[in-house]
Amino acid sequence: QVQLVESGGGLMQAGGSLRLSCGVSGRTFSSNPMAWFRQAPGKEREFVASISWNGATTRYADSVKGRFTVSRDNAKNTVYLQMNSLKPEDTAVYYCAARGTPSLGLPIGVGAYDYWGQGAQVTVSS
Repeated sequence: QVQLVESGGGLMQAGGSLRLSCGVSGRTFSSNPMAWFRQAPGKEREFVASISWNGATTRYADSVKGRFTVSRDNAKNTVYLQMNSLKPEDTAVYYCAARGTPSLGLPIGVGAYDYWGQGAQVTVSS
């Protein structure tokens, strides 16, 4: 059974930092892109960042570019999201996602990813 488990969420003041981790078990995604999405109350799930199979290529939503950094450690089957300079509008449930097959590019659509974690709450106070 494939499982993606996020950790590291919590409450932070604006301007602070948090690091999310996503541990994978049940199979390896070392050849496939992985991504982070988020969903705020009353809003659709939106793309945050994605990373290629070897970590050489990354892609970010404009809203987080320059503040968030995605990385991965295939030896540990883990992907990370370092979030700096947090803003209240970053408040959301953050989801880790993995694509079931390799991809030439880094997709940003929800439908492009086959496996999802349960989500981690991130709350940023002003």
